[in-house]
Amino acid sequence: MMFQQSKTGKLIKLCVLSSLALGPLFASAHAEDAFPNRPIKIIVPFPPGGGTDMFGRVVAQELSEQIGWNVVIENRPGAGGNIGVQAAVHAKPDGYTLVLGQTSNLAVNPTLYGNLPYAPEKDLDPIVLVADSPVLFAVGATSKYQSLADIISTAHKKPGEISMAYSGNGTVSHLTAAYLANKAGVKFMQVPYKGAANAMTDLMANRIDVYASSVPTLLGYIRDKKLRPVGVTSEERIKVLPDTTTLGETPELKDFVAITWFGLLAPAGTPAAVVQKINESVNTVLRSKTLTEKFESEGSRVLGGTPAQFKEKLSKDTALWADVINKANIKIN
Repeated sequence: MMFQQSKTGKLIKLCVLSSLALGPLFASAHAEDAFPNRPIKIIVPFPPGGGTDMFGRVVAQELSEQIGWNVVIENRPGAGGNIGVQAAVHAKPDGYTLVLGQTSNLAVNPTLYGNLPYAPEKDLDPIVLVADSPVLFAVGATSKYQSLADIISTAHKKPGEISMAYSGNGTVSHLTAAYLANKAGVKFMQVPYKGAANAMTDLMANRIDVYASSVPTLLGYIRDKKLRPVGVTSEERIKVLPDTTTLGETPELKDFVAITWFGLLAPAGTPAAVVQKINESVNTVLRSKTLTEKFESEGSRVLGGTPAQFKEKLSKDTALWADVINKANIKIN
C-alpha cells in the first residue's frame, strides 16, 4: 500500500512538472492563435506628411476598417530613417511592433553608412511589400531641354555643365541620378538641396537644369504647368503621367529601372505564424479599391506578395545599390 501511494505520488508529481514545462509552449501557441489581442504599432521612420507616412496610415486605416485590428502609427524620424528602424530592431519580436521600411534605410544605408547600428537582412524579418514608387526627373516649364535624350546628348558634349539636383546626399533620388550618369557615361554637376521647396523655385527659374525626386513631390507643379517631366524610372509608364517616357525608352539607358519600395518588417525572431497572419491580412487590404486608387493617384504601385519575395527583393536591391554607391564613391559617416 505504501508502494502504491508512493507510485501515485510520483505520477502526480510527474504530471505537474510536465504541465509546468509544457505550459509556456501551449500559452505561446494560444497567443499566436489569438493574435492580435492588443494594438499593433507601426513605426514610420520619417516625419508625418511624407510618402512613407502616407503609405503607413492608409494601410493602418484599412486594417482597422476591413480586418478590425487596432493599428497605430508612431513617427520616429532621424538619420535617414535609421533611428526608427533601429527602434524596431530592438523591440520584442512578438508582432506588436513593426516598421515600415523602404529602399533607403534597408537596401541603401548598409553600404552608405560606415557605422550603421543594424543589419537589415539579419535583424529584421520581412513580412510584405506594400508599394513602390519611381523617381521622376523634371525640368522647368521654359527649359531648353525637351527630353532626357536631349539632356544626355548635351552632357556628352559638355561634361559637368548640366546641373542635376536632388534633396539630400545619399537619398534614392541622389543615387538614381548617380546611376543615370554612370549608365549613360556622362558627368553632371551634382547639386544637393536640403529640401524640395528651394529646389522648386530654382528649377522653375532655370537656375538648375534637372531635378530628381518622388512623383508626389513634383506632380502638383507638373499639373500646374510649372514643370515638365522628362523621364520616370519605373519599368512601365505610370498612370498619372502616361505621356512621360521611362528612362528605359532612351537608347543609352535600356533596361534602366530604379524604384523606391516600401514594406512592413518585424524584429528578427518573430513567430512565423504571426508573420504569416500579418502578411495575409495586409495582402487582403492591399486589394482594396480605395487603397489602390489612393496609391495610384500618388504615382505609386500596389505590391503585396510573400515574405520570401520581400526577402529576395531586399537582398537583390542591397547588392544593386552597393554597386552604385561604390562606383560613385559616395559615403556618409
